[in-house]
Parts: sequence; C-alpha cells; structure tokens
Amino acid sequence: MHLTVLTGASRGMGLAMAQQLLSPDRLLLCLSRRTNAELQARADALHAPLLQWPVDLAEPEPAARRLGEWLAGQPATGLHSATLINNAGVIPTVAPLEAVPPTEVAQALRVGLEAPMLLTGAFLAATARWVDQGWRGPRRVLNISSGLGRYPMASQAPYCAAKAGLDHFTRCAALDQAQQPHGARLVSLAPGVIDTDMQVQLRGADAAAFPDRARFVELQRGGQLTSPEQAAARVLAWLDRPDFGQNPVADVRDA
Repeated sequence: MHLTVLTGASRGMGLAMAQQLLSPDRLLLCLSRRTNAELQARADALHAPLLQWPVDLAEPEPAARRLGEWLAGQPATGLHSATLINNAGVIPTVAPLEAVPPTEVAQALRVGLEAPMLLTGAFLAATARWVDQGWRGPRRVLNISSGLGRYPMASQAPYCAAKAGLDHFTRCAALDQAQQPHGARLVSLAPGVIDTDMQVQLRGADAAAFPDRARFVELQRGGQLTSPEQAAARVLAWLDRPDFGQNPVADVRDA
C-alpha cells in the first residue's frame, strides 16, 4: 500500500490529481476546504481507500498537528512509500500590494507558504520515526510552485512571495534531509500554465491595476493553457522520475 497526502484536492488540478491517484493499492488523504462527493463516489467504485479532511489551511497549525498525530498512529509496516503533495494556494485581489486587503495578504501567505512548511515539518517528523524503527520506503514531498515564484510580476506580490518562499524552503529542507540516513526527497515543481480558476481571476482583473492582463487573455485565445487533467498527469509523472529530488526546484517543462 502506498500513502499519499494531498492538499487542495477539491477542484482544479488538485481534484484532477486526486482522481488520478485513486487506486486500490493507495491510501489517499485529501486536505481541502470542503470534501468532494463525486471523488468519494469514484473512490468507492474503484475500491480505493480515500480519506477527506475538511480543513482551513489559512489556519495551518491545527491541520499540521492533526496530520502529525494521524501519521504517528499509522503502522509503517506494509507501506511501500509515503508522499506529501502541497498543492493548495490562494491568489488575493489582483492589484498593487497597497491595494490588497491585509486579510487577503495574510491568507495568501498562510495557505501558500506557512501551511506547506508546517505540513512538511509534520510529515517529515512523523515518517522519520518510521525510519528509526527500520522502515525503508521512499519518502517524498512535492510542493506545487509556479513560474511566478521565480519571475516577478506586478500586482502579484503576495502570490509571488508565497511561491518564492515555497521554492527556497524546499531547497533548505532538501539540504537538511541530505544529511540524514534515508532522508526524504523534496521538489518544488512549477506545473506550467493551467486552465483553472486562477486564470479566470487573472483574465478578469482590472487592466489598469494589472499590466500583464492582456498576456493571460492571449494565452487562452492561443490555446496555450494546459487542462487540469493534463497538468496533473505531468506533475504526478514527475514523482516517478528516478532523479526526483536531484534538483529541488524544477519545472515540468524541464528535460
């Protein structure tokens, strides 16, 4: 049995990943603001073990504590692998920083950076205890980043900052794990440009406040957006690469 923990699984690429991960030989735990009845029905039809926790990752400490306690209670015996995918993220009002409500800035940073850090810490700590007990399955953390974490964009300060922080904390945690016997492997992966609600939000932004709006309109018109299902398949394929973790910050378009 494989174990995968996935955040932001209720819609978009997160839901597509959850659907593709469902399998009788995988225990899938989804952490999202709401549960998805259609996903549960699909899991039941496939006889695929599925748990869905409705959690608010804008308040990440309780979610991380719960995950750590739950993992601590799982018997590692019989598990072939353990994977955490931090996918959840939030785009606040598309505007210069001074025009974004402070509550939205805080939410973007908590969901997009603080939650992944706390969940990753809980995951690494709990699964390290399995290693101490002799378990030798692979441990992996896949953080879903963005090109906007690597290239600045006007009116995107909170989102860009969260993704840049995601990249850099992944680098740091990967260095930590490299010093440990049977350490986990971590990657912060940009999934490309995907046809999700985020794109709708960017295309619908005020052009006067968002200088790059026309670029995103043209991406849609030119058919350059990847479907959530295609993007999910490419992201999940990255987990199976033999060199996963060799480069802790990567892009699905990398060779």
